[in-house]
Amino acid sequence: MTADETETTEFDPSDYDMTITRTFDAPRERVFEAWTDPDRVEQWWGPAGFTSTVHELEVRPGGAFRLDMHAPDGTVYPDSGEFHEVEPPERLVLTSRAFEDEDGAYGLEVYNTVTFAERGGRTELTLEAEVIAARPEVAEALEGMELGWSQSLEKLDDTVAA
Repeated sequence: MTADETETTEFDPSDYDMTITRTFDAPRERVFEAWTDPDRVEQWWGPAGFTSTVHELEVRPGGAFRLDMHAPDGTVYPDSGEFHEVEPPERLVLTSRAFEDEDGAYGLEVYNTVTFAERGGRTELTLEAEVIAARPEVAEALEGMELGWSQSLEKLDDTVAA
């Protein structure tokens, strides 16, 4: 194969941008609270089989969050970020950062917009995740991001249905 026949693919973080919409059989105030109360967040944040520990959750513009996701194999995945917009019970906008290296640089940064729409006593949640920065070495994690969020939202469904 000559050089002209090889295809080079560049890593483009925006290829992993996604939008997920899910309807919950719960009032939007309850669904919004599940995103903003540390005890509730610990009940659902993370893919199937994961648990989470919330260390900080300051739900206000400029407020920080910091949590650890614990994988079934014992691996801990720290996640942190900040809130940009908080409009109860309609909207949250936050940046999340993960895969911090020894120099304090993050391998992944995602800008998330979460809207909560009232639908006759039910809640339509829309999560828009825009990958604003990512290193190529986190591509595997990015490939699982949509599945991970889908599984987290399944756990959220169980949390708000109770």
